[in-house]
Amino acid sequence: MFTFRGFWLSERGNFAIATAIAMLPVMIGVAGAIDLVGTSDDAAQLQNSLDAAGLAAGTKYSPGMTASEVQALGLTFFAANLRDVDQEKYSGSVSAFSATASGGAGAYYISLSSSISRPSFIGGSASWQAHRSASVKIDPGAQACVLALDPHASAAVNLQGSTNVSMSSCVIASNSDASDSVNRGGSALVSAGCVSTVGGTSGLSPPNASLTCGTPLEHQYESIDPLADVVPPPYTLCLPVPNGKTYTLSPGTYCDKTLSGNITLDPGIYILRGTTIKPGGNGSLTGQGVTLFLMEGAQIYLNANETVDLSPPTSGPYAGITIFQDHGNTSAVTLNGGANSAISGFVYAPDAPISYAGNSDMSGQGDCLRLVGKTVQMTGNSSVRTDCAALLGNREMYAGRLITLVK
Repeated sequence: MFTFRGFWLSERGNFAIATAIAMLPVMIGVAGAIDLVGTSDDAAQLQNSLDAAGLAAGTKYSPGMTASEVQALGLTFFAANLRDVDQEKYSGSVSAFSATASGGAGAYYISLSSSISRPSFIGGSASWQAHRSASVKIDPGAQACVLALDPHASAAVNLQGSTNVSMSSCVIASNSDASDSVNRGGSALVSAGCVSTVGGTSGLSPPNASLTCGTPLEHQYESIDPLADVVPPPYTLCLPVPNGKTYTLSPGTYCDKTLSGNITLDPGIYILRGTTIKPGGNGSLTGQGVTLFLMEGAQIYLNANETVDLSPPTSGPYAGITIFQDHGNTSAVTLNGGANSAISGFVYAPDAPISYAGNSDMSGQGDCLRLVGKTVQMTGNSSVRTDCAALLGNREMYAGRLITLVK
């Protein structure tokens, strides 16, 4: 008959008990090793997903994004980089995910982090925790003078007719993925530092095109919208427009008017709500140190028989910006200045086409002009300078981007 006392007193019983006691720390060690290896593998997968998400988010980041938009952008790529079989395991990591953006025009940073909690192999023990993070740096490319923002338009930057465009140290850029993202046609001639596109190019071979970089840079990362984070000023009371064909306007808000004739703008900020600027035959538009905000469908139309002389402020929050057409305003921006015309500064219309025609008077030393539109068409003769830091208040525009994993 078996008794516990007999088992305890027997040599075989003593050996079994001793073996069981001796195996306990071994089993705990094995369980710990399993937990450690498993947590290490999970942490490595977590790190890989964060790294990949950061690099992918860097290709789509825009300075105008809100904190919630940056979080959503990073989370989209982070979740996509988790294997399907791991979705349930890493559900806690998705909920713990964080993405933030920082930096300025010189370089932007996106920081991502998340954590994972792995249940212990030994029931009742505390879970194993792992926290990982990643950081990517977005460096701007070469200095650009023309940028089309439309992601899919054919001939988003279009150089046509008898145009002769000279941008010897500047880049022409397009964010369109079309096969002819930047197009040169007809007898147009273009010289530029380079051409950078998300898609392809057409007609940019010698002798009609001369690029310092040799050949266009195709299939590049999209260029950063240089004015995406600019916020227009608040509206003020609508001001009256003087009678007559020749008049001077003071800075302020003008509503639902058509401005024509010979217009002189005093230095300052102009908010145009539903207003059209159209000087008309032999009219003129002159303003030094001015920024025009085209709001609520406002538009500007400058014809070839009109004289235009506009330049931006060189300091303040809107330094370097001459024409800023608000997001959502799809009115075409037409800049066809006649002889003796000059436009400097940023002309910005993110949701509208820009049509720009230079002339022989602008092909000498060149203007400090930066064109940023949904699409950009250039005709006529024009020369654009790059050494414009002082006039543009150190506001710059760059083609493409370099994305580096820094952590």
